Amino acid sequence: MEHPGRRTILALLAAAGAAMTAACTPRPAGGKPAESAAVAPPERYAYGGDPSQFADLYLPIGQAVRGVVVILHGGYWRSTYGAELGEPLALDLVQRGYACWNLEYRRAGNGGGWPATFDDVAAGMDLLATAAEEHGFDTSTTAALGHSAGGHLAVWAAGRATLPTGAPGSGTPRVALRAVVTQSGVLDLADAQRLGLSNGAVENLLGTGPDGDPVRYRLADPMTAVPLGVPVYALHGEDDTTVPRSQSAGYVEAARQAGAEATLTIIPGDHFAMIQPGTRAWERVVETLELALRSARE
Repeated sequence: MEHPGRRTILALLAAAGAAMTAACTPRPAGGKPAESAAVAPPERYAYGGDPSQFADLYLPIGQAVRGVVVILHGGYWRSTYGAELGEPLALDLVQRGYACWNLEYRRAGNGGGWPATFDDVAAGMDLLATAAEEHGFDTSTTAALGHSAGGHLAVWAAGRATLPTGAPGSGTPRVALRAVVTQSGVLDLADAQRLGLSNGAVENLLGTGPDGDPVRYRLADPMTAVPLGVPVYALHGEDDTTVPRSQSAGYVEAARQAGAEATLTIIPGDHFAMIQPGTRAWERVVETLELALRSARE
């Protein structure tokens, strides 16, 4: 995100992940990479006319779809960062048998912010139902995987059905999320705004402070939507200096006190290790996703 020296690293993650996974064959459930097989290129779906209104569908080769993962990238909701951050994750997960929906959306700086970013995430997730119908896979076991600001959007999306009529993203989702896995998610917007995270990223997203339009904060903040009806698995890097651990810990505590199912797990690495396949942090993410989707199927 807005961390010195990180921009170059993030720009290279997609290429690094692709190079690493291109040498791997499809994996059996829970298996390890095997040797040398091609990865099918993703199919792009547009849900609007803007260049950022699209999702890339990755489908496993030679094996049945064992679950669906909606990937939401981070970047503090700014246009500097895009869906390329999700590509290495999708390339890894598709070889484990998951269908992946790497979702792009308008961000602050390219037409996003309030309400466009929220409208886009909702529309992009709904379009997954069309892709599933065309390719004949089941979306009844679908989880959202969101990193940083994408973690915020993933949890927000899981509560769409409870939004009041007319709010961005309101209505009955075409694809119901069965679980959410967040990776150092920004899960308390009010606190993030008070802390001034990433040079006022929350105000940049919502276009105002909480005193300027408290309704926006209420509709956008995951903390105001607890309890959710789906489990939230919050992972946080033990060496994360980009998003405070309190963002995950505070949300999980509030959710559990409200009777929701939520867990906090501290994993190895910093803010970026968890979106880099091949790290111990990424393997913990994969383990959590497998647990979440297995529980959803039971």
